[in-house]
Amino acid sequence: MTKLRFGIIGYGAQGSTYASFIEQGMVESMDLVAVCDIDEAKQAKLKQEFPSKKIYSDYKDMIISGEVDAIITTVPHYLHPEMATFALENGVHVLNEKPAGVYTKQVKALNEFAASKQDVTYAIMFNQRNNPLYQKIKQIVEDGDIGPIRRTNWIITTWWRPQPYYDQSAWRATWGGEGGGVLVNQAPHQLDLIQWIAGVPTKVYSKIKHGFRRDIAVEDEVTAVMEYENGATGVFVTCTHDLLGTDRLEILGDKGKIVVEDSKTVTVKRLKESENELNENMDMEDVKRLFMGQMNTEDFYSTETFTEESAWGEQHSGVLENFARHILHGEELLAPGAEGINGVRLANAIHLSTWIGEEVSIKDFDDDLYLSELNKRIKEEGKFDLQS
Repeated sequence: MTKLRFGIIGYGAQGSTYASFIEQGMVESMDLVAVCDIDEAKQAKLKQEFPSKKIYSDYKDMIISGEVDAIITTVPHYLHPEMATFALENGVHVLNEKPAGVYTKQVKALNEFAASKQDVTYAIMFNQRNNPLYQKIKQIVEDGDIGPIRRTNWIITTWWRPQPYYDQSAWRATWGGEGGGVLVNQAPHQLDLIQWIAGVPTKVYSKIKHGFRRDIAVEDEVTAVMEYENGATGVFVTCTHDLLGTDRLEILGDKGKIVVEDSKTVTVKRLKESENELNENMDMEDVKRLFMGQMNTEDFYSTETFTEESAWGEQHSGVLENFARHILHGEELLAPGAEGINGVRLANAIHLSTWIGEEVSIKDFDDDLYLSELNKRIKEEGKFDLQS
């Protein structure tokens, strides 16, 4: 097999984008051979657009057809684990769209099932892991350039969404239809990146506002404080009502600091001695001269600034290509599916902390408590079936 026979489930904005990438030759190791959508009007359009491809109305029919080697799930979040499990069960490789699911209990079940299927690959569409900017930042941290991490701060409020965005469909911004707001829709990549780069926190405490500036049931304003195993702390702030928007990530270490502006420009300051060493060795005369601006800062640290350009489409198409090359040639996966639970668990913990008014353990997260609290909110909506 020289190319992976690929099927797309759900032909909305994301599914059609992936189809265009493959058809334009941006994913060399894939052939798009099938598309599935439950909408009859879309099916008719697909048959015109792709006369040589198989068009399905039922994802199960596509998976068991023998026509596809792998699929991607560009469908509502709650369906990701269900479809992925069915595909893996039938020997079809899965690239799950983010998030891996809505709540940890269903994602854990998917991960356990995927782990039992050694002959098929399970990956997740964390396209930001294919962003050269974040790859370089991760390498700087792993190389120890800024020392052990002391604090992370990410304010990411560039998700402005007006009320018509939420009103366009009945499932959007609901607990039963979407499973949450900004944390499950707009911010999953940042929730993944902060853990991919800085490590998985152990605890979180949050203040969430539900329907704060929009007429919705779910969260549109989030402030979360995280704690790490080594005592480091982190702050994560996001919302969907800031038209002017800010995107600023800071990672402070014992030996330096990384600041990322607008996910484009990175400034890295590397201390020539660790802060611990400076604190121990500096006398009061040095302190006075420092405070009075009489000491050369270059004696203390170096500064590097860089930008990394990523052409539109390269990140997503790169994950698609990596997924295909892993299956065909054994290339290492950029985003193993099992790691999808980290972002889901952090989002769940942030939700739960506000719901119960307490700090929540991520290390010993209570899957059943979260599901119980989620179902309370789904029941109050009165529009959707409860989750199990």
